[in-house]
Amino acid sequence: MRKLFLFIATSLDGYIAKPNNDLGFLKMVEKEGEDYGYEAFIANMDTIILGRKTYDYVLQHIGASHYDNGQHEVYVITRTEKPSVGKTNFYTGKLAELVHQLKSENGKNIYCDGGSEVIHELLQHDLIDEYIISIIPVLLGSGTKLFQDDRPEQELTLVKAKSFETGLVQLHYQRKR
Repeated sequence: MRKLFLFIATSLDGYIAKPNNDLGFLKMVEKEGEDYGYEAFIANMDTIILGRKTYDYVLQHIGASHYDNGQHEVYVITRTEKPSVGKTNFYTGKLAELVHQLKSENGKNIYCDGGSEVIHELLQHDLIDEYIISIIPVLLGSGTKLFQDDRPEQELTLVKAKSFETGLVQLHYQRKR
């Protein structure tokens, strides 16, 4: 069965974005030739799930080719119906139903690229199998929290912890079964 992975960066105090969806703090740990395992990670995925705000940010700051590269089926979770563009699908149905369907199909694993609302919905239904969380060495004080309040408790098992010379620490957890 396919697994759903969360691969995301957060500040030490638990924010994935500053106010106004500002992700500029991620630049603190940019280093030539260092991708923090992303390329190896994404090679094991064939499906990406993300929220519309995350999708819009990436379109604006990185470009459509980041997702629409022909290598992954992409599901943008949105409230507004739009026609598919290439392999990018704008999904307005129930997220839990989509994930159950995707997990039951053959293929590589599924990558959740955020954002906070999508992660919260996945946690409500205990659908995230593994977490790879990169902690950026900064305290932001406010912004968008990685984990929203009022979700079920979930026990995790540490798979690996790795530190980098930029100060970033990457934690890899599996959900306990």
